[in-house]
Amino acid sequence: SDVMAFIYPAYMSFKAIESADPVDDTQWLTYWVVFSLFSIVENVASFLIAWIPFYYVIKIAFFAWLCHPKFMGAGLVYKQVVKPFVMPYLAAFEAQKPQKKED
Repeated sequence: SDVMAFIYPAYMSFKAIESADPVDDTQWLTYWVVFSLFSIVENVASFLIAWIPFYYVIKIAFFAWLCHPKFMGAGLVYKQVVKPFVMPYLAAFEAQKPQKKED
C-alpha cells in the first residue's frame, strides 16, 4: 500500500518541480506533509492495525483520495486536521528558538 501512496505522488512531485505553476507545488508539498504525519501515526499505533478489518484496502483508498486531483484530499486534511493541531506547537517552538546575536 505504501508503494501506491508513493510512486504516483513522487512522479507528480517531480513534474511539479519542473513546472512554473506554484499551485501544483503546494498540492504535492501538502500531500507529503500529510503522508509523513500519517506514517508517523501509523507506526505509533501499529499494534491497533491488526484489529482493523480491511485496513490496507482502506489505506489505499484514503491515499488515492488524498492525491486525486479532483478531490485534493491532502489540502482538506491539512486545513482541517494538521494545521489546527500542529501549527500552535510550531509557533511555540519558533518563539522558543534562541535569537542570533548581532556583532
